[in-house]
Amino acid sequence: MKSVSPRSCARGFAVGVLLAACVVDVLFSGSDGTSVLPTASPVWPTLGVLLVGLAAVLWPEGRRPDRLTPQVRTAVPALVSALYSVGSLVTLRTNVFGPGEVVILLCLLFIAVRQCPPRAAWWCGALDVVALLLLPVRLLGPLDPGVLGFMVAALVLIALFAGLAVYLRTMDYRRTLAVSETRRAERVAIAADLHDFVAHHVTGILVQTQMARMMARTQPQDIDPVLAGIERAATEALASMRRTVGVLRDTGEDADRRPVGDLAGIVDLTDGFASPVQRVTLHRDPAVSDDLPHEVQTSAFRVVQEALTNIRRHAADAAHVEVLLRDDAGRLVVSVADDGRGGTQLPAAAHGGGFGLVGLKERVTALGGELHAGPRGGVGWEVRAVIPAGKR
Repeated sequence: MKSVSPRSCARGFAVGVLLAACVVDVLFSGSDGTSVLPTASPVWPTLGVLLVGLAAVLWPEGRRPDRLTPQVRTAVPALVSALYSVGSLVTLRTNVFGPGEVVILLCLLFIAVRQCPPRAAWWCGALDVVALLLLPVRLLGPLDPGVLGFMVAALVLIALFAGLAVYLRTMDYRRTLAVSETRRAERVAIAADLHDFVAHHVTGILVQTQMARMMARTQPQDIDPVLAGIERAATEALASMRRTVGVLRDTGEDADRRPVGDLAGIVDLTDGFASPVQRVTLHRDPAVSDDLPHEVQTSAFRVVQEALTNIRRHAADAAHVEVLLRDDAGRLVVSVADDGRGGTQLPAAAHGGGFGLVGLKERVTALGGELHAGPRGGVGWEVRAVIPAGKR
């Protein structure tokens, strides 16, 4: 049975309150004093305004057509409401409004400020504000003293909703920057690891080629141009790699280098993680070769390292951690699963910023693999990576 999250419960409660408020609007506008049913003629314009607003607020994101942009969602219902209010003023007819329309316009203001592009957010938000401030004119007329009191209360609500939307939009922007920086840093780390790998082997090629050239002096002369071309290509590849990494890195030559791990290093990781209260089991498929490409081994090491670190941070109550390395039709499957329930003794400041898995996913997907992190079927959490492991 799938559990319901608190966020889903809160959303369902908010939707229920909004629909109940709209029902109140319909009952008020359609009341003629003789029946509890909304039979009076003003009910139809009110119902139309509410349906347009509800469609803009409640239309599921996954089923929303592309043309229903945040600008359209926030501008059209506000324009319909404003035209209804202006029409009531022009025709000198009294048309009531209720809490449903007020809440809808406030929700549209929130959407406009948080989701619309910067320029469109201003005019869409302004249109929602104007429509909200015109509501009392529809009922009381422009000269009634009660209009001022309603506008003061409306301005307070407008400030609260707009302020919350601005705050959340700022947090979204900061998180986007943080995620981008994490991805950039991880790509730099990949380039550094790739540099170490290529530099090692290309340097070996260079040395062996130089030796072969010396040996070739006693051999036919036509071998030497071939070996000279290999030497030149290896030298250029090494120089190009150094230039590339130099551009990617922001630090100087003396900066600390990140440690590079491999499959053998995973054994040290698991041994060092185990404690009297936490048992770590490492299962390695005999089909997993030690001759996997360096970048694949490094990524597997980082998956295990990040997963164990997150267990320390977020699931210190886990009694058993299972690390699995297996071959799946030429792909390396790395899995780290625990039986923790989310208990931790670490202070909140030590929990990290939540971007480790973002960088890890960037590393794995850059190699053509997939990364999944989420709860297990029963209790605990699992981090699982599938990485193409073609032999070099």
